[in-house]
Amino acid sequence: MLLFIEQVLNGLQLGFMLFLLSAGLTLVFGVMNLINLAHGSFYMVGAYVAATVMQASDSFVLALLVALFTAGLCGFLVEVIVLRHLYKRDHLDQVLATFGLILFFNEGTRMIWGRQPLFMQVPELLSGSVEILPGIPYPVYRLVIIAIGLAVAIGLYLLINHTRLGMRIRAGASNRSMIAALGVNIRWLYSLVFALGALLAGFAGVMAAPVFAVESGMGESILILTFVVIVIGGIGSVKGALLGALLVGLVDTLGRAFLPDLLQMFISSGANSIAASLSSMGIYLLMAVILAFKPRGLFPA
Repeated sequence: MLLFIEQVLNGLQLGFMLFLLSAGLTLVFGVMNLINLAHGSFYMVGAYVAATVMQASDSFVLALLVALFTAGLCGFLVEVIVLRHLYKRDHLDQVLATFGLILFFNEGTRMIWGRQPLFMQVPELLSGSVEILPGIPYPVYRLVIIAIGLAVAIGLYLLINHTRLGMRIRAGASNRSMIAALGVNIRWLYSLVFALGALLAGFAGVMAAPVFAVESGMGESILILTFVVIVIGGIGSVKGALLGALLVGLVDTLGRAFLPDLLQMFISSGANSIAASLSSMGIYLLMAVILAFKPRGLFPA
């Protein structure tokens, strides 16, 4: 029972980290109708910048602020220089262009930081563990990731549903021609939405840097999970991204933790290798089941 509670918390931590990525990606697609394969690159940029600043200053707060600014600025520049010219093109052109951006960012990080991975220490204030229940210690930093993910979800809900900017974002997603005719600068609105998505991806990278190794190409593996999240939740839906991220995080974590022991009850040999394969397939099976009953995802926009 204690192990189960710990793994559920691990699943929630992974889920909220995926939400930080998928929220920005689903906003970009829902508002701008743009497929952005390079979204994971902003996650990577946030992680690299945070690790570098942390090593130089030993200040996690400074590393966080610089990484968020850098990821948001990169997103803004990419939208203005490259993606702004692709809105009227078909999705294949968008896929090819953003795949080229992946190669650009990966080679850029290798040129600046080299091929060796970086490692970022957990901030001293957030190190250690806390006993959430008797006999269940859990790392403080992972609990902070869960709390931050929940706070970002609430903040995005308030931004989109209860602010003038959110009203413009929703209007731009519904009818961009009409909102442009009403005097809203749709180009700058798109730039702002894309920069916000990149900033959230960079935020996820900062949170992930003390947990995973920071290396070139780290955005591609997490991007696959992010696309699964937004397909499950419903493309363009932030609420769907939250629920989809939590489902994917829990299914992936619990599958990897408990499938080997479960299979050993029925299979005497090869249980671990079979369990590893089934665990990797688990989130895709979840996606297939959900799409069979809800073809547009759980909460289509």
